[in-house]
Amino acid sequence: MKANVCKVFLGLVFLLPCRLYAQQSALPKQTDRWAIQPDGSIKWTINGRLPHTDHIEMSGEKVSVWVQYGLDSAGRSSVLRTVVFPTFRMLPDGTRTHIDYSFQDSGLPRFYINNRQLKTDLANGKKSGDLSYNIKSISHKGIMRIEATTSNPALVKIERSIFPSVDKPMAIEKFVFTNITDKPVTISMEYLRHEVRTDSLKSKVRPHSIIMGSANSGSRIVQAGEHTTFAVYYLATDFPGQPITVNADAEEKARENRVNTILLPLQLKTPDTLLNTAFAFAKIRGTESIYKTKAGYLHGPGGLAYYAAIWANDQAEYISPFFAFSGDSIGNLSAMTCYRLFSRYMNPEYKPIPSSIVAEGDAVWKGAGDRGDQAMIAYGASRYALTYGRPDSAKVLWPLITWCLEYSHRKLNDQGVITSDHDELEGRFPSGKANLSTNSLYYDALISAAYLGKQLHQPKAQTDEYLKQAATLKSNIEKYFGTTIEGFKTYKYYETNDVLRAWICLPLTMGILDRSEGTIQALFSPRLWTADGLATEAGKETFWDRSTLYALRGVLQAGKTEKAMEYLRYYSRRRLLGEHVPYPVEAYPEGNQRHLSAESGLYCRIFTEGLFGMRPTGFNSFNCTPRLPNGWNEMALNNIHSFGHVFNLKISRVNKEKLNITITEGSKTIKYKVNDGGTQAVTL
Repeated sequence: MKANVCKVFLGLVFLLPCRLYAQQSALPKQTDRWAIQPDGSIKWTINGRLPHTDHIEMSGEKVSVWVQYGLDSAGRSSVLRTVVFPTFRMLPDGTRTHIDYSFQDSGLPRFYINNRQLKTDLANGKKSGDLSYNIKSISHKGIMRIEATTSNPALVKIERSIFPSVDKPMAIEKFVFTNITDKPVTISMEYLRHEVRTDSLKSKVRPHSIIMGSANSGSRIVQAGEHTTFAVYYLATDFPGQPITVNADAEEKARENRVNTILLPLQLKTPDTLLNTAFAFAKIRGTESIYKTKAGYLHGPGGLAYYAAIWANDQAEYISPFFAFSGDSIGNLSAMTCYRLFSRYMNPEYKPIPSSIVAEGDAVWKGAGDRGDQAMIAYGASRYALTYGRPDSAKVLWPLITWCLEYSHRKLNDQGVITSDHDELEGRFPSGKANLSTNSLYYDALISAAYLGKQLHQPKAQTDEYLKQAATLKSNIEKYFGTTIEGFKTYKYYETNDVLRAWICLPLTMGILDRSEGTIQALFSPRLWTADGLATEAGKETFWDRSTLYALRGVLQAGKTEKAMEYLRYYSRRRLLGEHVPYPVEAYPEGNQRHLSAESGLYCRIFTEGLFGMRPTGFNSFNCTPRLPNGWNEMALNNIHSFGHVFNLKISRVNKEKLNITITEGSKTIKYKVNDGGTQAVTL
């Protein structure tokens, strides 16, 4: 009798986590600091809730500017700019051998209004007679804009903008002073030129000069209601003796045009303004962070650390497949450069391709051994080639894809799953000898390669073998990784793992749905879900947004639309309008939630591959499994540049059971009707 009681008790304990966690899954309340504006920007109107600090990164082809900004409890502001020059390198070659310099407000040229100094850095003290600088609002949309006024007395409104040059190794800070009195005001900015030169023995090619200087300095009389403009530049050059001409207005216009070029294709149109705006912002960050190097355009994560370099996860796996949807020509050039660079390291011995190629292609990093990089590359390149829809590009990528698949096949262990030294977290958390991430990526890569091989008229025996290997691997993933952890029917991440891990979401994104119910319950339980998304490991404070972004996509693909949308809205609101904005982040505590740019690509893929369910199957075809949320009558992705076509995709509700899929390309319209939750094969 006692034994039976114990069995019943243990059974209740075993079931308790799922039931308890389901009851405790209410999301925390959020209080927005920022608000979406009619022009698509977000604005923080200073109205208390101080102190507050934040940081943002903005990038051009030759520069990245990281701005830390904030106000203390007394409303005194501080702005710190760190300007990165990705193609100005030091020796020896390495991941972080770019040059960068930081500039504080105290280093700005001095401004005078009616002969009184304007103090923008009040935290560093203020003399009698100085004019106070009071920030009223800050806004973002590819350009950081700060609105302020002087006080005691109120003489001018100051509109300050910080942004990178589109094509020069230079960042600009522009000041527009508007006279808000009824009398003329004299406004001046001092001339300034400050130069730092790197050590000639350690500089690559030649010494590099970093110059901070004033543009159009001097004194002007500004009439009532009129304005005048000054600017400060931060640039790098190897030829400091050459004249420097800066046109701040032209640079700002070029930056605005670049942002608009990014935003015009692939427009998300839903009834939810928050999601539409978060998607637009993610497109900006994901696409702006591309650097023009001697190896070609290279997408770089940023974060004051990762420039003029590529990684098998960030670039090959995360962001390049998005560029095939993005319609951005520079993004697509960067994707092809990425895969071409990795292809240089194919070898007949099947030694692993380096995890990262750094220093404009001149060096490599392989400090973590094989992280499953070949599976990452094969997955990303095959999906990219199909979605991009250009046979000539696909032919270039095919040898790399097949080499990576063969490498992975040779890593199969006795249980039929592939082994790797680490995963993309490079030993920060245990991953065993064989991990779920690498195997999930390899599984999808096999399926995509089969689709791609048919398009390229490769032997049927080869593509059939890929499909056979994928089916076998799917079975082996279930046998090797499938288990019950902490009461959830889900996956162990590696052979001896007994604690929930965030990457259990990956099979969902690859169409492996056998354990979707238990996996989704585990993902959204308090054991894994935190205020900032998924914890990397249950019980730990560490989070990496990449796993949350994959999970949200996977839950949509699994058909749990309402659950996914609840958490997607929460996450999007926190990242766009909360305390650290406006983009997805890399990690915490590592990196202090840097806005690494490939994560923004993963955010966009929640919509293209999750909400709209676009799975590439050919150069002009895809499977569409739309997930139209309750309460929405329609949603659309407009101006898609993919599958060799430019088209609009609209999903609309017919009734509770049926959806319309409408494809519009110019004057041509194709309509399909599918069951809600059904899949439609689309050929353009």
